[in-house]
Amino acid sequence: MKPPRPPRSGARSARPADDKRDAPRGRRAARGAAPPRKAPAEAEREDGPQRIAKLLARAGVGSRRDVERMIEEGRIALNGEVIVQPAPLLTSLDGLTVDGNPVAKPVSTRLYRFHKPAGCLTAARDPKGRKTIYDLLPKGLPRLMPVGRLDYNTEGLLLLTNDGEFKRQLELPASGVERTYRARAFGDISQEQLEELVMGVEIEGIRYGKIDANLERRTGRNQWIEMTLTEGKNREVRRVLEHLGLQVSRLIRTRYGEFTLAGLEMGDVDVVPRDELFKFRRHLG
Repeated sequence: MKPPRPPRSGARSARPADDKRDAPRGRRAARGAAPPRKAPAEAEREDGPQRIAKLLARAGVGSRRDVERMIEEGRIALNGEVIVQPAPLLTSLDGLTVDGNPVAKPVSTRLYRFHKPAGCLTAARDPKGRKTIYDLLPKGLPRLMPVGRLDYNTEGLLLLTNDGEFKRQLELPASGVERTYRARAFGDISQEQLEELVMGVEIEGIRYGKIDANLERRTGRNQWIEMTLTEGKNREVRRVLEHLGLQVSRLIRTRYGEFTLAGLEMGDVDVVPRDELFKFRRHLG
């Protein structure tokens, strides 16, 4: 007889259930949120020479795109010489400056939840002088970057991090991180029409991917609709609902990945515990 096969090690742990207050209440309520897909492996080696944009993103200077823009503007120098494209590969931050200031070594990744109110921009500054999220955040926080954006009139969960590489990973559609929104809209719509969004939709030449939409409740011609997606294109929820003939009067993001608004009052911010962040990053890949 063949010896019994030894049990497989490293069995997957059960994924924690989403907060019930943010769970779908429509026809697809029983369907759990799909776990995010792992992003493709990075081409750069973690222990060898790396692109300046990647190093500075990890140091919290900004996203890779922000750093590339800084290089084009001549704001980044190495040992006193302004860096030009193509930027060299480096193994450390030694000698790098941004606007003449030395770059501090990276600190451990932190993630914060912020309950963004309507009426403020997800930006560092506004030429028109409108209020931004940084006008509302408490003093004493580290340099933080928003994960994705919420429109001026959109409220709800906004994640903030000090790690530009982590920010990029969370934003990439390839990572499969879900975002859930609740929209209050006026007009006529059926659950059957909303379910067609699971195949995606093209609007004015822009293709939007799969959207899991549920009609929560209706009062006359006003209704609340829950929508879960993974792309997060500019004004995606509003544009899709307007395409269906609805007028959106309120839009709230309730979930980003495993994180929800649970226990967070409007305008409040808190830090995600390190153990929760570690578990999430391990699950993300």
